[in-house]
Amino acid sequence: MQAQRRTQEERRDATRRALITAARRLFAELGYGATNTPAIAAEAGVTRGALYHHFADKQALFEAVVEEEHALLALAINTAAEAEDEPGPVRALIEGGDAYLAAMQDPGRRRILLIDAPAVMERRKLDEINARFGLKTLIEGVSAAIAADAIRDLPVVPLAQLLDALFDRAAQAPAEELADYRKSIKALIRGLKT
Repeated sequence: MQAQRRTQEERRDATRRALITAARRLFAELGYGATNTPAIAAEAGVTRGALYHHFADKQALFEAVVEEEHALLALAINTAAEAEDEPGPVRALIEGGDAYLAAMQDPGRRRILLIDAPAVMERRKLDEINARFGLKTLIEGVSAAIAADAIRDLPVVPLAQLLDALFDRAAQAPAEELADYRKSIKALIRGLKT
């Protein structure tokens, strides 16, 4: 039986996936500044030409890694917020926040998203990515809580942006202080109840 040959699209997707995976590992371990494209290509098992075929430069590849990290975080948040049968909108905000903080305990993810991304990427681009993933989930959660009359009727987007900043700050806390941050965040969210 002859093995089925992969299509050009499948090979292209596999190369892109290998580059993002390799870049993520190196950016997480070494940081953006200390990671170079020859190392990424070698780690991915492709040529530098293949890297530049898929990404204009190191920054474009970094942005793809940042976008994927945001997508993974949003998935973790949504999964946690929906884990219980009827968690309630306030509980969903708290559970989603806890899921974010748990996912951000990966030091490489923290380095990529909270240290390097703000330093490397244009604020506008970073905000666009966040708006499609993490901020979007917060806006949906805050909107649901307000619609259910579970929290005070406040401007949705500013409240979601403030919660987003709050979670990012807590994610940077040393592990031994994280419980205190979680406790404070829960108190603040519960303080929004009507």
